[in-house]
Amino acid sequence: MPVEGHDGVVFPATFAAGDNFPGGYNIDGDKDGKNVCLIDSVGSQANRIEPLFATEPYAGLVPQIVIKAGEKDVSLLEAGHRAGDAIVRCSSLQQELRDAFKELLKGNCEPLAKIAPTSLVFGVWDSRDTQAKRPRLVASTIRAFQVRRLTRSAQYVPAVEYIDHKLLEDTDDKKLRDAYAVRGFIHVPASGSHGGVVADGGIRRDATLSLSALRMLVAGAEAERTRKLQRYILGLALVAFTAPQRGYLRQGCNLVADPDRPREFVVVHSDGKREPAILVHDDAVAFAKAAAQAFGVGESRTVEFDREKALADVRGDSASAESKPLKKVRK
Repeated sequence: MPVEGHDGVVFPATFAAGDNFPGGYNIDGDKDGKNVCLIDSVGSQANRIEPLFATEPYAGLVPQIVIKAGEKDVSLLEAGHRAGDAIVRCSSLQQELRDAFKELLKGNCEPLAKIAPTSLVFGVWDSRDTQAKRPRLVASTIRAFQVRRLTRSAQYVPAVEYIDHKLLEDTDDKKLRDAYAVRGFIHVPASGSHGGVVADGGIRRDATLSLSALRMLVAGAEAERTRKLQRYILGLALVAFTAPQRGYLRQGCNLVADPDRPREFVVVHSDGKREPAILVHDDAVAFAKAAAQAFGVGESRTVEFDREKALADVRGDSASAESKPLKKVRK
């Protein structure tokens, strides 16, 4: 619930217009009745959780791959599309990753697990090259129910009346008046903008760890290698699944646990049977460390972003492009 209480105002994520969506809050159903409002998407949640593995005591569980792009160092764990992201595709890891994705198409997940194992936890799609993909094992989404949309208005008042005091010339020229407004020299009203929502039906975070998807991960034909791979990825998934999450998502959206609605943690069987479960985060970390040692964590390294590879990628004549048309991809 919002830190202010059950009836507090919470600001959902806003989205750009497109595909017949007008832009703004993603609310399905009646705007002021029975509806569901997206507070934080599955992709956003993954991007909040994944960087956990760059910090202690989790950093040793995965290879730490860093791409130097000019003066900026970017961890692979922070790349929006993970192993399929442009920043790593256009680095000295290009061919190695491409080979790993080709193995993924053949059913062998081990090479990718040695480079970017969290791509197998949070899902990956090599959409701009081999088209290899794997679904998410861990999916988390935050939604609000029965929301009432609010608006807010504001009025900017300059420190002095610049025109009245002859500090700036008066003008009817719209371009100049717009410049005055942009630079803070005249009054600027802002009316009817997004003002958050009140969730009469409450706010809920749903997180799922899919063991069915885990069973799809194999390491070739060798059963023991597959067992070690699956236990390794399961360990990472359990760490991500049980790690404490920050409730501060954005300005105006600071969520805390609702004491009136305790967390429910259950195992759901394929026949729909539900059983209460208890899993302590420290136990998940201990299991993950043992599984990582048995599997063998891949090499950590720092690689350079390659401008020439990026230009070739844009032209479509790089080794990784394979003459495939560029696709518009949303995460």
